Amino acid sequence: MTIPVAPPPSTPGNSRGSVLIIGAGPGGLAAALMLARAGVSVRVIERLPRVGGRCSAIEADGFRFDLGPTFFLYPRVLERIFKLIGRDLHTEIPMARLDPQYRIVFGDAGGDLLCTPDMARMEAAVAKLSPADAGNVRRFVDENRVKLEQFRPTLESPFLGWRDLLSWDLVKLLPVLKPWKSVESELRRYFSDPRVRLAFSFQSKYLGMSPFNCPSLFTILSYLEYDFGVWHPYGGCSAVSEGMARVARELGAEITVGEEVKEVLFEGRRAVGVKTDRGEYRADAVVINADFATAMRKLIPDRLRKRWTDAKVERKRFSCSTFMMYLGIEGRYDDLAHHTIYTANDYVGNLDDIERGHRLTADTSFYVQNACVTDPSLAPPGHSTLYALAPVTHRHPNVDWSRETAGFRANVLKQLGKIGVTDIERRIRFEKIVTPADWENSYEVYKGATFNLAHNLGQMLHLRPRNRFEDVDGVYLVGGGTHPGSGLPVIYESARITTRLLLKDLGRDVAWLGVPGAKDDFSPQIYADECGSEKE
Repeated sequence: MTIPVAPPPSTPGNSRGSVLIIGAGPGGLAAALMLARAGVSVRVIERLPRVGGRCSAIEADGFRFDLGPTFFLYPRVLERIFKLIGRDLHTEIPMARLDPQYRIVFGDAGGDLLCTPDMARMEAAVAKLSPADAGNVRRFVDENRVKLEQFRPTLESPFLGWRDLLSWDLVKLLPVLKPWKSVESELRRYFSDPRVRLAFSFQSKYLGMSPFNCPSLFTILSYLEYDFGVWHPYGGCSAVSEGMARVARELGAEITVGEEVKEVLFEGRRAVGVKTDRGEYRADAVVINADFATAMRKLIPDRLRKRWTDAKVERKRFSCSTFMMYLGIEGRYDDLAHHTIYTANDYVGNLDDIERGHRLTADTSFYVQNACVTDPSLAPPGHSTLYALAPVTHRHPNVDWSRETAGFRANVLKQLGKIGVTDIERRIRFEKIVTPADWENSYEVYKGATFNLAHNLGQMLHLRPRNRFEDVDGVYLVGGGTHPGSGLPVIYESARITTRLLLKDLGRDVAWLGVPGAKDDFSPQIYADECGSEKE
């Protein structure tokens, strides 16, 4: 099936329709691409001094870091969007597929696992840990490929009410999705060794959740890495945001940075524009790509909201947060993998400290990106960048970051020795730390919950804030705070869902945006078949 691109703009002027997008994060930029290609007048307004939101860059002293996401997964979603607008993602934004994808170090449990998309090598690596589990690696991948293909129409469709939830197609999926099971319990069907289960379940942290609480649907996250790859865009994931902004401008979208939206303007219950620190703008629709909870409390009066009042938002469950260290290092770590995950000796206890106890753990799990082994351009010659992340509780009275930051920093540096990164303190030439308090205060992330609203069953599908926002008219949502949820591929898909709704409401053609779940050249099975034929 050939995916059509948007028709050229029909007539200039007011008949085009106009849209304001608050936030130049991944979802806002993806929406801008499609809306601009459809001929709509688009203005994107970003509070921070550069595009990307949580997927932007930190640059200083010749070093470049991703602020947030460093794993670029399931590129097919963004490949599709670029194809829809008449561009090729990999031409516009060059990237490399990693092999090995990452290394996992298992604390006191012993051993490590070098994860690779090559199934034969992956089976051999798993066999060193647990011979009985090696034969189930391909079964896990094959069965989750089917699960994704069956669930894909749900991930690509809006859920605007409970009637959508009761559709027969979704009801038929219950035996496959098993909403009563967690990721961890589902993985017990495949793997007996807890280390192997951990290797296929830590990805629930992409959603800011524990695999013991995360719905079993999300075993598809680890599957995606094996069929579709873990990628490194040259310049980092932030380079994807910058490339999207460049193409959006080429298509006619206006993007301003360093301009803060103070409020959404209403006539009655309909949004008619925004007020910024520079002036006012009017439009036919407003798309919000800011952190959902913060945006509601800041931009839309509580009196206009019924389902998502301040009081109701406060009662919702939010994801964990992250303690971030961005280190510019003299010297190289050529023996350290591009991505390394260390799991605490008491992994379950560490997760409990984060999600329920809201306290810090001495032997904390952590993740390190050593991107210069793939992309030396990120640091001056003879230097490297290390990006260290420790999952921690979101903002909570139990942890005062004004007191805890220095001690936790020292602890993370000590922990790095467990993956072979030693003698680091004296080699630091640049350093930036971001705590949950910084996520909340500097980046306006509610409670510092970097992965937004939690993805428990009570906050998914129609129970999540809806793409066509239900509390007021003329407001649409994209990003991790709406359906389908958090994570770059899902955020990009939220933009396609929202764009389809918005264009339809403007009376514009939406057929070019595709039918949800259509069997096309972006389906998992076709992609897997292509990979299989290439390997042969």
